[in-house]
Amino acid sequence: MNISDIIAPERVACDLGASSKKRVLEKISDMIVSNTSSSLVTQDIINTLTARERLGSTGIGYGVAIPHGRVKDTDTVIAAFVQLQKGVDYDAADNQTVDLLFALLVPEKSTEEHLQLLAQLAEMFSDENFRTELRAAKNQDVIYQLLSHWKKAS
Repeated sequence: MNISDIIAPERVACDLGASSKKRVLEKISDMIVSNTSSSLVTQDIINTLTARERLGSTGIGYGVAIPHGRVKDTDTVIAAFVQLQKGVDYDAADNQTVDLLFALLVPEKSTEEHLQLLAQLAEMFSDENFRTELRAAKNQDVIYQLLSHWKKAS
């Protein structure tokens, strides 16, 4: 599955202000509900993402987090991306603040697809040049293009 299959320009935010991990997850949840045609509810998404964070931080290092979870009320994978104005404490393993977040919601019964997407995202965000380009982007259209056209280096 390509990233362009799961993300839409309306679910990309650039230079977003947020003061905490909780507030970022709330804003991501609002953005997903506002820009999808499913019957998802903001509080359900917040609960899903925060429940996953209680198991261990989804901060993968380098200022990046991949909050994710399974949801009942959808049969499609939904993603959102946020570039923050300023990094927030995210309990990441490397103790760096997080300023790039790629949220991923998968259907409740999804397993293999979910794991493959997480692996692809981890690989994508391990690319230092890619992270630099995302941080330098000044609008959501540029970020969307970067995300949707990313290809694994051969």
